[in-house]
Amino acid sequence: MISSYRRPTKALIDLEAISANISVVQAHIPQGKKTFAVVKANAYGHGSVAVSQHIKHQVDGFCVSNMDEALELRQAGIAKMILVLGVVMPDEVAIAKDYDITLTVASLEWLALAEKLGANLAELKVHIKIDSGMGRIGFRSLEDANQAITQLTEAGAKVEGIFTHFATADEADNRKFNQQLVTFKAIIDGLDVCPELVHASNSATSLWHSETIFNAVRLGIVMYGLNPSGTDLELPYDLKPALSLESALVHVKELSAGDQVGYGATYASQESEWLGTVPIGYADGWTRDMQGFSVLVDGQECEIVGRVSMDQMTIRLPRQYKLGSKVTLIGRQGNQEITATAIAQKRGTINYEVLCLLSDRIPRMYDDK
Repeated sequence: MISSYRRPTKALIDLEAISANISVVQAHIPQGKKTFAVVKANAYGHGSVAVSQHIKHQVDGFCVSNMDEALELRQAGIAKMILVLGVVMPDEVAIAKDYDITLTVASLEWLALAEKLGANLAELKVHIKIDSGMGRIGFRSLEDANQAITQLTEAGAKVEGIFTHFATADEADNRKFNQQLVTFKAIIDGLDVCPELVHASNSATSLWHSETIFNAVRLGIVMYGLNPSGTDLELPYDLKPALSLESALVHVKELSAGDQVGYGATYASQESEWLGTVPIGYADGWTRDMQGFSVLVDGQECEIVGRVSMDQMTIRLPRQYKLGSKVTLIGRQGNQEITATAIAQKRGTINYEVLCLLSDRIPRMYDDK
């Protein structure tokens, strides 16, 4: 999808805020731990290449979800370790070695398929994934983990790390978290040979369970200045959101009482009122369920009325405004602020999804001052 630079809708990314957030977290975790920046899903909507290039001297490596995301970073000149957190099929082993990309190995079936395909694992860098209770990918027993490490080592692969992922580190009830921690520690302690890098800490663990960090952390949503728990847990220190979303009024008109607006005619004006059209819609990731939410114009909350359509939406204005007047959808305007977390609450989802849904049609504009 092509970015629409000739449209007033744009996402503004404060790269220095991302750097500052990393520094804040690093100052609050035990010294000597490695930091991996999670830049999957286009750096949670912030732009993976621009973000990675800006923070490459602050972190020890990067985490992505798939091979194409890894190759994008390598082709952009990122030289540090890149770990693919998801499963890459064995027929991609050669390209992983060519580009020095670290793969996750999560099952004995993967190793059997690699052998069947004749994949040359020599010099391949891998991390072992442990399913300590998340229930997605990973080895679930000490015996299987030991067997995998033995087979990989005998095949000439470099088993450099082992990791797990916590399901409830961002929740007040930490019983599940503690169960997973006990399971992971038991496997680590029982390994015949433990890889050098051991990491289990995502954003939430780094914030609220820093005492459980092994020797590396994976910083995701916290790096972008958002609370991984939404509003369930209070942040232990201040972070700055790095993304704001802005547009402008492209049409303003006065409605008469009873005039209807949008698909399905779901809104009718009760009296004479001013209406503004904003060029953003569900094709941009601004979903239809945002009807009834508000944006900011002139420092004032303006309700979204009528259904959000594919390319535009309508808002009720307190008075007539000029074309081109600024509209803030995420961010601060005057004394008012709209957060990704507030949008997530409106949608019944999480702030991660709000950011990741912002499509490539919205250009990302960077400020690194």
